[in-house]
Order: sequence, then structure tokens, then C-alpha cells
Amino acid sequence: MKPPSGALDGLVIVDKESGWTSHDVVARMRRIAGTRRVGHAGTLDPMATGVLILGVNRATRLLGYLANKSKTYEATIRLGATTITDDAEGEITAQCAPDDLARITEDLVEAELAGFRGEIKQRPSSVSAIKIGGVRSYAKVRAGEEVVLPERAITIYRLEAKVIGRSSSHIDIAATVECSSGTYIRAIARDLGSRLGVGGYLTSLRRTAIDSFTLESAKTLSELETELELMPMVDAARLTFPTRWLNQSEQQALGHGIAVAESETGDVTAAIYEDSLIALLQNSGAKAKPLAVFI
Repeated sequence: MKPPSGALDGLVIVDKESGWTSHDVVARMRRIAGTRRVGHAGTLDPMATGVLILGVNRATRLLGYLANKSKTYEATIRLGATTITDDAEGEITAQCAPDDLARITEDLVEAELAGFRGEIKQRPSSVSAIKIGGVRSYAKVRAGEEVVLPERAITIYRLEAKVIGRSSSHIDIAATVECSSGTYIRAIARDLGSRLGVGGYLTSLRRTAIDSFTLESAKTLSELETELELMPMVDAARLTFPTRWLNQSEQQALGHGIAVAESETGDVTAAIYEDSLIALLQNSGAKAKPLAVFI
């Protein structure tokens, strides 16, 4: 497909397929958009599907501010065993007895899930992409090292679940999770199984939203190869941040990296002039200083 003429700047909301790494998606988008300047916000594991935000050209500078936004997932958790990766891609390391599994009721599952809601500490999966001494944790695990990552603070804003299947060997639970950046859904499956004493791991994961970017506006790579659709930076900023309308002198000042009068909100603010995103601002003292300038 021949990309549109002119400079391409904007976001692409991809509905990632299973089996693709986030890097694979970026590589394909570089070819589709005809530029090397493509990045992503919020990594998805190869097994996972759903919303992956890509930035093209100047929009790559927005990605760091989008990656820390809340995320929503639809997941299937399987109780009754543990795996080395905390998901279905790893080998099973332990299987519980049928009698132990039989005692697990939906009420018992719900009682344990209550402890996951709100601000909690979570230990990331050892096969995560977190770096230890410059090496990815998953690489250390694959090399045979035992890795135990430190806990980190996360927030689970919403966690709803119900039993959708049961056999003598496992119980399947469908869960909806809305959470802060840095949350590992695999770790929720692992920890729920541990608290219930039967083991648990993730069998499917689909990200349905990153903040205001949802599956409704997402396209598969095949669709994007046919027709590339980019969300203008100004539209993405309006969806994500409080907005501030600039006058001409403020626009010119920010173009030179000069701070302007403080914004009404202390949050990261999108500074817009006419119909263009000029900068992202953050209050500091009595001024609003540019975090990133796009002109």
C-alpha cells in the first residue's frame, strides 16, 4: 500500500492479533507508513490481543505520556494449576488435586478477589520485560536463572469476575480488569490461584481500552495495509489531557521552549493553538513549562 502523501504524524490504534509481539507490529507499521519513526505505548505479550497504540513520526513523542494511562482488559483465568510463565504459553509446573479444586465455590473466588481491588502491591511475573542489570527478566528465566522481582504499587479500579467453566481438573473464570499502568494480569491469575490454594494462570487476554482509546476505533494490521488511518495529534491530545487554548504570543513563546502562565489544572495539559497541538505543559511554580513541543 502506498502511504498518503505529505508528512505522516499521528496515532494508530491497532487491534493486535495473537502471536505478534509489539515489536512485530511496530515493524509492520514502519513498512505501511513508510517511515522508521514508529513506536508503541503499552506493550502487549504475544499471546494477548487488542488495543495497541502506535505513534508515527512526531506523534512518537506523545507515547510516553499515554503509556501510563489506565488500561482495561478481558481475561480468562484458569484455576487448578501453575505454569512457569503464569500463562498458557508456559509448561505446567504443578497441578492441584481434584478434591481441592472441588471445594472452590464462586463465593470463595469473589471473597478472594475483593483483596485485589484498590491500591495494592503486586509482584510482576518473572517472565516480564522488566530489566535487571540491563537484561530483561524473561531472558534470565529462559537462561535458567531463578528470578523474583520486587513488589510494586498498582491500582485495580475495577475487577469483575464469574465462573464460566468447571471440570475435575480446572475452573475457568472470565474477568474484566481496569487497572493502572504497570499491572500484570498474569500476576493476578497467579496470585488468585495461590490465595485459593489451587494454583492459577492466564489462558487468554484482550485489551479493550487504554484510557479513551478503545477497540471501537482500532483496526487490524490487514485493514491498515488497505487503508492507513491516523488520528491527528490534536485529536489524541483532546481525548487524553485537559486542554488549554493558546493565544498567538503564547504559541510563539512555546515554540521557543519558553514557559507561559500557569494552567488552571496541575495535570499534564495539551496546549492548542487554532487546530494544532503545540505542546504538553506541566505547571512548575507560577509557570506552565513545556514537557514536549510539537512545532
